[in-house]
Amino acid sequence: MTGPTREPASLPRERLEELLAAARGLRILVVGDLMLDQFVWGQVRRISPEAPVPVVEYERESFMPGGAANVARNLTSLQVPTELFGLVGRDESGRKLRGLLEEQRVDCRGIYTDSHRPTSRKTRIIAGQQQIVRLDREDTTAVGERTRKRLLAAISERLDGAGAVIVGDYGKGLISQSLLDDLKARCRERGIWLSLDPKPVHNLNLAGLSLITPNRKEAFELAGLVEGPRPSDCGRDPQLLRVGEQLLARLHPALLLITLGEQGMLLCRKGGSPFHIPTVAREVFDVSGAGDTVIATFSLAIAAGASPLEAALISNHAAGVVVGKRGTATLTPAELMASMVT
Repeated sequence: MTGPTREPASLPRERLEELLAAARGLRILVVGDLMLDQFVWGQVRRISPEAPVPVVEYERESFMPGGAANVARNLTSLQVPTELFGLVGRDESGRKLRGLLEEQRVDCRGIYTDSHRPTSRKTRIIAGQQQIVRLDREDTTAVGERTRKRLLAAISERLDGAGAVIVGDYGKGLISQSLLDDLKARCRERGIWLSLDPKPVHNLNLAGLSLITPNRKEAFELAGLVEGPRPSDCGRDPQLLRVGEQLLARLHPALLLITLGEQGMLLCRKGGSPFHIPTVAREVFDVSGAGDTVIATFSLAIAAGASPLEAALISNHAAGVVVGKRGTATLTPAELMASMVT
């Protein structure tokens, strides 16, 4: 694979308006592990006399949809009709998550309640600007086959006419090989774009997807290679280019988008040179959920008629906006327009 080509950082206003208008006429399905993100905010003014740990003086708390639920709300924030499929527990966290999603206009008819497992909940304790600790309450054992079949039947009923399907695998037990294989076959039959944000430790066969969006570390894990030092210039990263080449050859995705944090992202496709899109983020407050924003905006752009490069530019700007906010954030069409327009 030859070195990456650097591309323009934005789109003309008319083109972006055209794509956003087309996206509003789509219907996108999101399937995956659902989570409730809780943020507890406070200040540290002393160390505990009981142990050498900071004492956080509570000020407030906030809740946001996380995991695949955050992918869905990124889409509805951009005014794209979105249907979400997944599981919650029969608990207060599940009720809270449903309520937040309904407020944000996500169609929740595909969310099922499982009384045998809790809703995944991640509690982040934040003192000032610094995250002190994260507490996870969840059950990551595999979901039963009966429940998966019920979920797949519900998805199948809504596939016809869908603009794209996005799978969010966060390793919480919902996404299995059989579910993924069924989705691949049904989307292929209908010509529907299928995107997946992978969890390499889950060890699924990802061959034949439309889009895979690993970060750099995940890309090396998927390729079975040890991640080396990260050069300051993505264009002088032969290891990364080799990883991209191997994943294209082995998994045969239509597109591979490797996110690189402060270095932007690398768009790879078979038979062509990769494109390096430098980051446009001005300030980074919180990277939580940035990958959700990337896969949501890239997929909606492709479904709306964007070229792969246009979709990468849009998702790069979208990520640049959300990392400048606190928590698992989203963005509006106006914010995307302000970031992108030349």
